[in-house]
Amino acid sequence: MGKQRKKGRWPVEQRLEFIDFRLFWEGHVNRSDLIDYFGVSEPQASADLTQYQEQAKSNAVYDRNQKTYIAGPRFRPVFFEPSADRYLAQLRMIESDLLSDEEAWAVRTPAYSIVPILRRHIDPNTLRSILDAIRCGAMVHITYQAMKRPDPKPRWISPHALGFDGFRWHTRAWCHSRGSFVDFVLARILEVGESKESEIDPTEDIGWQREITLRFAPHPELRGGARKAIELDFGMKNGETSITTRVCMSYYLERQFGLDAEAPKAKGQRQQIVLVNREELEAARRDVGDACGMDSTAAVKDDD
Repeated sequence: MGKQRKKGRWPVEQRLEFIDFRLFWEGHVNRSDLIDYFGVSEPQASADLTQYQEQAKSNAVYDRNQKTYIAGPRFRPVFFEPSADRYLAQLRMIESDLLSDEEAWAVRTPAYSIVPILRRHIDPNTLRSILDAIRCGAMVHITYQAMKRPDPKPRWISPHALGFDGFRWHTRAWCHSRGSFVDFVLARILEVGESKESEIDPTEDIGWQREITLRFAPHPELRGGARKAIELDFGMKNGETSITTRVCMSYYLERQFGLDAEAPKAKGQRQQIVLVNREELEAARRDVGDACGMDSTAAVKDDD
């Protein structure tokens, strides 16, 4: 039995969107769906369906045999924009136990399997302390285990943002020991101590503030169907696609797609895409380093 929601918690617009969603992805919807998910009364569920039919004419047709509303032949979503990413994200969240089956809008999910990832443990109290420091513009004293040091090191940091590199969460912070903005992996913060007022201005983190658009294309070795397949995979137009990111996050983006220094030597079947505007990216990194008064790698890479 699914856990019922509190009555009145969801606005009618949300329930109409739910009806739209179910009709688009599941092909049908009925009163019990609304009652079970939102915890509304039977009369309220009927009223929602009536209102939906009035505002989205011909979208929902009542099937007396199945005793449910089915998507009409001229169905067009009215209350939500269909998104494959949103639907598939629900499957990922269900698989990761971040969303229960009862909470998901999609119920008739197909058989699916998702490659599991090794999760990095983040202490919620650590995250809470970092969030407090970000909100208050404070500096905090932490004990941090860096990869290049055998033992943890205490230091003061002034965090101003969170970042996700595709695998790990980190905080973007001014390191008072190094005198630069650095990425600190949250899972490696062993202890958070006292906090005090910070005079660091986050807008001076040029690597964070400045953005760069990276342009990608299929590996030049790929021809014919192989090239077309990669263009379809990434939704490329005229043989290219692009992603805009912060300069300080561009290293992680390269790493995620395997576009490191050795990438140009990789074969097309393994390194399927290449970075088209590498010179522009390197120039942006140099500019960031110059603006911060340090070399470009020290300005944006993670902990020492």
